[in-house]
Amino acid sequence: MNRLRAHLSAVRSSYWFVPSLMALSGILLGGIMIWVDASLGASWIEGLGWYQQVRTDGAREVLSTIAGSMVTVAGVVFSITIVALSYASSQYGPRVLTNFMDDRGNTVTLGTFIATFLYSLMVLRTIRGGEEDFVPQYSVIVAMLLAVCSIGVLIYFIHHVLQSIHINHVVERIGRQLVDDARARFPRLIGEDAPEETARSTELSGEIAVTTSDRTGYIQALDGDTLLDIAREADVLIRLRYRPGDFVMEGRGLVDVAPRSRWSDKQDEGLRDCFTVGAKRTPASDLMFLVSELVEIAARALSPGVNDPMTAVTCLDWIGAGGTEFATRELPGAVRSDDTGTPRLIARPDDFPHFVDRSFGRLRQYAAADTIAALHFLRVIGEVAAACRKPDQIDTLRTEVARFAELARVRLAGHNGRSVQERSEVLQRLLSRGVGEIDSRQADWLGGSA
Repeated sequence: MNRLRAHLSAVRSSYWFVPSLMALSGILLGGIMIWVDASLGASWIEGLGWYQQVRTDGAREVLSTIAGSMVTVAGVVFSITIVALSYASSQYGPRVLTNFMDDRGNTVTLGTFIATFLYSLMVLRTIRGGEEDFVPQYSVIVAMLLAVCSIGVLIYFIHHVLQSIHINHVVERIGRQLVDDARARFPRLIGEDAPEETARSTELSGEIAVTTSDRTGYIQALDGDTLLDIAREADVLIRLRYRPGDFVMEGRGLVDVAPRSRWSDKQDEGLRDCFTVGAKRTPASDLMFLVSELVEIAARALSPGVNDPMTAVTCLDWIGAGGTEFATRELPGAVRSDDTGTPRLIARPDDFPHFVDRSFGRLRQYAAADTIAALHFLRVIGEVAAACRKPDQIDTLRTEVARFAELARVRLAGHNGRSVQERSEVLQRLLSRGVGEIDSRQADWLGGSA
């Protein structure tokens, strides 16, 4: 079931799904309007002095013009989309293409022109002259209205493409999705958190059964509720070896199950069905994929060939927004228990240290070599620290600042290097004060630009 939901989600987010639905809608609308014209006739139009009735040749000319222009514009729209995708891939990284493929503005635009084209063809074939004269007046009016709407959609599409490839819009869209997904996902858990002392002491004991993966690829989704139900029905404890976004190979261990005496090979298939494995990472269940996209854009911006620190600053701002969500929300623990309080599942959750490592940790080496990015790197960490609610979160950030300062000491020299070291020392002193003791009044660079 989990794999079926993943396949349906992939179909809905594909580039062809919306245009195909709109194309079918255009054909269906054409059939409905032809039936309306055949049922009502055209006598109503004789009473409208301001509207000139369309004759046979005129109706054919209008519909032929609309159909021909729509299929031409559809080809132009597709070409513009491919050019935009090529530009985004070369400038921001190939992983960003996922966001462009999911863009409803592009798919609806293409679908509008295809639907109008097919509608015009459906109506055009019914026009007859001579003794069996039939001109679908209603249908022709609808075709002209669709053509007008298509012109409006074309104007929107030109604006939308220019906006969608702007770097600030690209970064904002990824960052906004990261923040929204974090708010929606936490504190939603797989089952209920086990008590803290149980979480520390829970380990697999006795003989362990290993369920291997039957596919090679990235884990795109994980059905935690079904995993919990399977563990409860079999009265076992399951330990996950991977989290969404990790790469797994066929034949490698996917989960560990204990005790082995309560588990059989026939139950392995049920566990495998809880994992969706595909060719690429997706943001559906993988928050770190969005973080990786921001890191990739920032790393490219700080490369010698691009040298665009302001883009890196924008990425850092949105990473900081995501870090604030991780710092202020109750993240799920590793151990999940069932309704009776019995531990059933040992997961690999996206906790705060994991977020810091995947974001600030991976961007550290790039930001440490640029003064603008380095100063902003420290400012963003300070902003995240101001939102922290637990001492271990502050300890994680303090460690990251120390590692960054050590690296910047090697990468930056002279006045630039001293500025970064001074700011890192100030931030270290602020972090040493503990939780709830950091705000913008304690450092004039917190809450402002670097």
